[in-house]
Amino acid sequence: MTGTLLNKRYQLEERLGSGGMAVVYKARDLMLERTVAIKILRKDYSHDPAFRERFRQEAKAAANLTHPNIVTVHDFGIDQGRIFIVMEFVPGATLKDLVEKRGRYSIDSGISLVIQACAGIGYAHRVGLVHCDVKPQNMLVSPDRRLKVTDFGIARALASIRPEERTQIVWGSPQYFSPEQASGKSPSPASDVYSLGVVLYEVLLGQLPFIAESGNELARMHREMAPRPPREIRPTVSENLNRIILKVLSKEPSTRYRTADQLGRVLITFSKQKEQAPQRNVSPPRVEPHPRPARPEPARIPARTLPPTMRAARPRRDTLDIDWATAFLGLLALVSFGGLVPFWLWIYFSVFQ
Repeated sequence: MTGTLLNKRYQLEERLGSGGMAVVYKARDLMLERTVAIKILRKDYSHDPAFRERFRQEAKAAANLTHPNIVTVHDFGIDQGRIFIVMEFVPGATLKDLVEKRGRYSIDSGISLVIQACAGIGYAHRVGLVHCDVKPQNMLVSPDRRLKVTDFGIARALASIRPEERTQIVWGSPQYFSPEQASGKSPSPASDVYSLGVVLYEVLLGQLPFIAESGNELARMHREMAPRPPREIRPTVSENLNRIILKVLSKEPSTRYRTADQLGRVLITFSKQKEQAPQRNVSPPRVEPHPRPARPEPARIPARTLPPTMRAARPRRDTLDIDWATAFLGLLALVSFGGLVPFWLWIYFSVFQ
């Protein structure tokens, strides 16, 4: 369908991918002159009027979600009997493609991506929307590592399709759906949290918690089997992070974190504590001792330059401690003065008599 013009506005340019229910194209919005992504549903989904109305309502609800970690829905329409939805174009790849290409992420990088997913899905939970199909295929990662969640509401809109397809389409993908979804029950925010736990498990360990050849067997494993603890697969996973992941993958919704926001806050707290934790078993570098330098003698300051309060009191001399030099000078002055007395008397009588 490349080159097709939908509703005389959207020019299909490139096929980006396909799934069991839709094909995604890169397209050009000729009216607003911008690049968009368009998801076109299968024709057999488009023939049912009730489904069309339900899908329109879900698309409208999704269009009201405005968040940095959610793919924005721009428009909804029907052309040539096929339903399509117009969305924000996000350059990059799905998280599933990245995990399959590069293997597991580092713990810090993997947690950072899941925190972003929690932020977007948590925002939807706050306004009363449940995603129902949380999986890495519905998470787009841009080159600047911004993660955006897509396909809000599509799984709920498909609730009116054939019962035999509900397991894989309506209630999520078998690898990621929660035990209650595996039992055919309606999903809740805690169901999205479980699916986020499966995504976190896969991103950090490079494998899914449960692997089977059929959807029925996967459903049974989600309902009954405990996942292998992450630390057994990757020993660098801390005990605290191991407990967080196993709590998220609890069988009972009430024992998990109840919303994606709550899980996101727990992961953020874990990341901060990990950064602030002191390094253990690391010896400090040895510093060779240096000889202590000799302490310099304090400079002597003349007492007359100091304020009176800082002058040291003069030591009192003992009365018997005679300064003979001073005594001699005093005696010499007395003798000299006494010898001059007759001279001044002679001058007086010679001049004035």
